[in-house]
Amino acid sequence: MSQSELQKVAAAAWRIRRYALRMGEVQGQGYIGQALGIADVLATAFCHTMNFRPDEPEWEGRDRFLLSHGHYAIAYYAALIEAGIIPESELETYGSDDSRLPMSGMASYTPAMEISGGSLGQGLSIAVGMALGLKQKKNPALIINSMSDGELDEGSTWEAAMSAAHHGLDNLINLVDVNRQQADGNSQKILGYEPLHDKWAAFGWYVQRVDGNDLRQVIAAFDNAKNHSAPVPRVIICDTLMGKGVPFLEERDKNHFIRVDADEWQKALAILDAQPQGVA
Repeated sequence: MSQSELQKVAAAAWRIRRYALRMGEVQGQGYIGQALGIADVLATAFCHTMNFRPDEPEWEGRDRFLLSHGHYAIAYYAALIEAGIIPESELETYGSDDSRLPMSGMASYTPAMEISGGSLGQGLSIAVGMALGLKQKKNPALIINSMSDGELDEGSTWEAAMSAAHHGLDNLINLVDVNRQQADGNSQKILGYEPLHDKWAAFGWYVQRVDGNDLRQVIAAFDNAKNHSAPVPRVIICDTLMGKGVPFLEERDKNHFIRVDADEWQKALAILDAQPQGVA
């Protein structure tokens, strides 16, 4: 990985965070903690790894990104803006009537939104079906599924994991965002899921676990997943910090929906604007 490539992805992650904050300010709310936390992962996927055509979002040869955790839509829209699939001007419509950017991801509204996520625990099952379909058609495209650690509570997730390994779906990369928060509290306390690395490996997956806010680690993990030679599915477990990049949000009492006061959106943007758009 060249320094210029690293700087390119870092700048994209910075803009994704900024787009997400601007959308949050439009409605005065949104899952901004998750958006800031997963920005580095989304920047790597869309600006380093994936093959797609911004002006042709249904191109058959595209890599598909599935947003299983549909409440992360504000982050995903920011990535689509960065990727050139959605114009930046549309962020002002976030969550409004007739907008292509509803507050939860819906495939019928948004270009490049492959599934209507949000009913948690379903994304990986859909991803397995899509990956099988691409195999049948001899289409070399990748399926990337993104899910929350709360979805590890769902039995359907582990049924899908077993199926993916059984069918040797080496065209499937699953991303698990481990921010340790779900609607009912700390994810690990609601239903313990560790040791995650060992569990996914036991299900027959090629497993990597990284700091999801360390771009060098994230980019290397995507590269390793894409280039791994064994005919097995791949999973990248990403430990992320909700609110990453905005210290007062990083330090706020962690919960599933971080409260942001009306005057804090501009403060958060000012903090981002004062930061370098790259990495040291």
